[in-house]
Amino acid sequence: MLYKHFACQEEIDRAYDPMLGRDPMVLVNDWRQRSEASRENHRVTLDLAYGPSLAERMDIFHADGLKAPVHVFFHGGYWRSLSHREFSFIVDDLVKSGITVAVVNYALCPQVRFSELVRQTQAAVAYVSRHAAELGIDADQLSISGHSAGGHLCAMLMSTDWQGTFGLPNELIRGALCVSGLYDLRPFPWSWLQPKLQLTGRDVHELSPLGLACRVPAPMHLVAGELELDGFQDQMSAYSEHVSQQGQHVTQQLIPNVDHFSILEHYLNDGCFVGWIKAFHGLS
Repeated sequence: MLYKHFACQEEIDRAYDPMLGRDPMVLVNDWRQRSEASRENHRVTLDLAYGPSLAERMDIFHADGLKAPVHVFFHGGYWRSLSHREFSFIVDDLVKSGITVAVVNYALCPQVRFSELVRQTQAAVAYVSRHAAELGIDADQLSISGHSAGGHLCAMLMSTDWQGTFGLPNELIRGALCVSGLYDLRPFPWSWLQPKLQLTGRDVHELSPLGLACRVPAPMHLVAGELELDGFQDQMSAYSEHVSQQGQHVTQQLIPNVDHFSILEHYLNDGCFVGWIKAFHGLS
């Protein structure tokens, strides 16, 4: 067996490729159109550099008022496609609720090693925390979320030693929402993704949240769609158990009637994601 009960690449691909049978351009073009409208409708700082490389950029959607809470979002794309610009549409209800949102871009595989993606997302959170005053946000009110690959990156952020690595308090994150996340990298060296990801055995060992301690003492919500592929649901359950065994406050939930992509609509129209993120910040 290559991984658990999977005997061949085709079986792994069927369990983990949500684009099978779909036209990705239809989906992505819709996100792009909606995101362009969001950028036009909010006060936004575009492509703010949080690191030295061209990929290390974020768009900041500013809520009204001084010292607003801040939510940092990490996009999906299986670590090898898409950018922050396709996902501006998730900010609308959060900004209206008084929460500033940073939508983060990061480099993609194989242009960089997989570990560099993780480092860049850590750098993005550190930047937001350290530059809170000039961004008009409250550094003590920072939460995170991510979709798919972004869910994995959020879990890695919860396993980061912020004090030892960045000199920041391990309590800097108030809460994490991991949407359709991936927490165990072991299947992917055997999948259609490997030519892009180029995962090594060391990557799989060191960058799978399922095998890491959770260092940030903040609540976590793990969600997946009821119509998701089994691989995503299984990984959510396994990671929830792993985190719970460490004494972490974690919930897991299958959202009814949504798949890997339509689940993002819960950032909008009074969806449950907005309520959970507001609760991270003590907002009703």
